[in-house]
Amino acid sequence: MGIGGDPTRLRTGVRRWLADLWADAWRWVLFAIVVVGAVYFVLDRGLANGAITAIVIGVFMIAAVITWSKPIATMLMATPAIFIVERVGMGGGDLTVSDAALAAGFGVAVLLGQHEHTPPMRAMLWLNLIYQLSTVFTVIINPFQQNVIEWVHAWLLISGALILGWAIGRAGRASIALRLILIVGAVIAVGTVITAIMNFARGEFAGVYPAWPWPMHKNFAGGALAFVAFVAWINPDWARIPRRWARIALVLCLFALLLTQSRQAIIGFIVVMLIHVLRQGGAKHWVLAFLLALPGIVLLVQSVIEQVESQNQHNSVYQRLNWLQEVYHLWRDQPLVGHGLRYWYVHPTANFQPPQAELEVIASTGLVGLIGFMIMWVGFIVVLWRVDPRFGMLALGSVLARIVQAQFDLFWVSAQVSIPFLIAGICLGAQAFEAAQSTGKFELAASVPVRKIRSNTLGATWNSATIS
Repeated sequence: MGIGGDPTRLRTGVRRWLADLWADAWRWVLFAIVVVGAVYFVLDRGLANGAITAIVIGVFMIAAVITWSKPIATMLMATPAIFIVERVGMGGGDLTVSDAALAAGFGVAVLLGQHEHTPPMRAMLWLNLIYQLSTVFTVIINPFQQNVIEWVHAWLLISGALILGWAIGRAGRASIALRLILIVGAVIAVGTVITAIMNFARGEFAGVYPAWPWPMHKNFAGGALAFVAFVAWINPDWARIPRRWARIALVLCLFALLLTQSRQAIIGFIVVMLIHVLRQGGAKHWVLAFLLALPGIVLLVQSVIEQVESQNQHNSVYQRLNWLQEVYHLWRDQPLVGHGLRYWYVHPTANFQPPQAELEVIASTGLVGLIGFMIMWVGFIVVLWRVDPRFGMLALGSVLARIVQAQFDLFWVSAQVSIPFLIAGICLGAQAFEAAQSTGKFELAASVPVRKIRSNTLGATWNSATIS
């Protein structure tokens, strides 16, 4: 069929094909760069995690190409990538896939996202800025490279994740983002179960460190599973996630969470789940909440009792007590401004990250930074508590679960900080999206005198310029 034997139609078809090929030439150039870069990094450089590096470069370049016509693409692709804690081996840097994805998504959100923030969103950003300003003193007084880098990194983990989540929710894509989060959580859960089966076959019954789809510490896997389980537990109506799939994800993630034996993740989930039940009046779900919490409570109590009775000075309980004492004595040397962010990279004797949030902050930034940290976190909880529970409960629970987890383990750890704030940003953006629709004033991008790109697939018009 097609052009048949008509020479005129043949020539017209060939010219049209050549025109389309020329118009898309820049895309092929970018893809060629991706292939060359991947080969260079994997084969020639021989970098650690070379395959991961090549895949990340490829995905980001493809997202960049798609973003030209569908600006939400990079932000959505960054959502599941934020859960990947593998290192990207580039030039000796210490960058995780999670950080790279967050930076890429944040950059697109700043350039192409909606910036008319609602009062709760503005309050969250200002509270984070208060903390950042309180830590400037330790950056100035303790001049070393890791200190400066971590100051920017800490801001990106909170404000960057909030802005990225906000842009996704405000664009009306909160449902897609939360579904992606459930999918990646289910993948991690399956990997945890598979690793557990392999461990059990060898007679090992300790906490599971998932080896698939990428190697994870049990506390990261547990924290991530707790966040995803809470998303599935709340399953807000505006997310439009089928209840059956949410329940499957909930059961799978909770089962995998118990297999990790991550005590802080279990405690965080139990606390926010019970708060949710109490906010609803306690009558509707208290039986189910108690049944879900009971295995975690039993596991926690039994685990702590066994470690205390063992008198093993190297288990996690005694090791944390020793670390707490050491950090306290270290803080007394610099009580006001601390020793600097990530001081354990350069300090001659204190070469470990304190395993508790407030202790880490006071040792790194002193009393000044701790005051800013407390203001920020109390403010976060107050702001999110006042948000309509339809949107605010998921945001509050995710953020609160993180600070609860950090009372028993490390706080400033890449994805473990950015994931809950990404979820909170999605919730606040979704609330703004619904409010704008109900008032008839909804517009995905501010009207500016620049060329617009229409996306029929995503059903929205975006501007290819920064929106103020």
